[in-house]
Amino acid sequence: MGFHAVLGGDGAIGRATADALCAEGLDARRLTRADADATDAAALVRALDGADVVYDCVGLPYDAALWTTGFPAISTALVSACEAVGARIVYFDNVYLYGPAPLPVPFDEDTPRCPPSKKGRARKTAVEIVMAADRAGRVPVTVGRAADFYGPGAVNSPFYISFLENMLQGRPPRVAMPEGPVHTYAYSRDMGRALALLGQDEGAFGQEFHLPVGPPVKVSEMAALFNAALGTSLKVTQIPGIVLRGLGLVAPLIREVHEMSYQYRTDYVMSDAKFRARFPEFAPTSYAEGVAAMVRHFRG
Repeated sequence: MGFHAVLGGDGAIGRATADALCAEGLDARRLTRADADATDAAALVRALDGADVVYDCVGLPYDAALWTTGFPAISTALVSACEAVGARIVYFDNVYLYGPAPLPVPFDEDTPRCPPSKKGRARKTAVEIVMAADRAGRVPVTVGRAADFYGPGAVNSPFYISFLENMLQGRPPRVAMPEGPVHTYAYSRDMGRALALLGQDEGAFGQEFHLPVGPPVKVSEMAALFNAALGTSLKVTQIPGIVLRGLGLVAPLIREVHEMSYQYRTDYVMSDAKFRARFPEFAPTSYAEGVAAMVRHFRG
């Protein structure tokens, strides 16, 4: 039996996936950029030789231009490498490919894929490459698609950047999310456990799954959980859209965040019913437990 290779093994989801696999007694290896350039098929072949299953948890900096070229290039190289070594692919994806906005409530795996953002179009192209390879019989692929996630090590989470990051310094959390709409979120360690399950289920290949989420909540409800974990009473500061647009002219990261702000203007509720039906024993972590673990991690 070969090993389970986790690409992007130094990220929050990669680490969680490797940990989940190891907890089940499997030979899991975390691979990073130091082991192989994920866009270089030949380098991947060398790194993945002997692997049975490859988990693509590779992340890229939050930049639409980089995503447009980077994620499709990673998918192309990954398919070639896994075809060469005879490995299956578990592809970790996000929900940016869905559109136009607003999405149905809830939205599921059959939701239309006409993304209104550059980053969404990049993710759509990338997942289409791997699923086309599955349909062509080149490589078995299953997709695990996550909502916005939070948890230990999740430095790109909307609940870390300017949120927990601020609260740890005694400052109010700042968000681009309005208070009214509700949203579903995913816990990073749950994502790792879920991907590990998909990788061990031969019947899951050829399919796409929404990974488990918590119930719909408002920003203020999440803030209350962070305050409880920290022992603080800091109030959320909402950043108006017009301010975001202005800041985006001089701050590239804010410009990238603003591109995705449509996700927060209306209720954004992801259905994980398909995954739960296939894995009824899976018990997602509560928001309270997940937030407490995230706070402990970043407090050090």
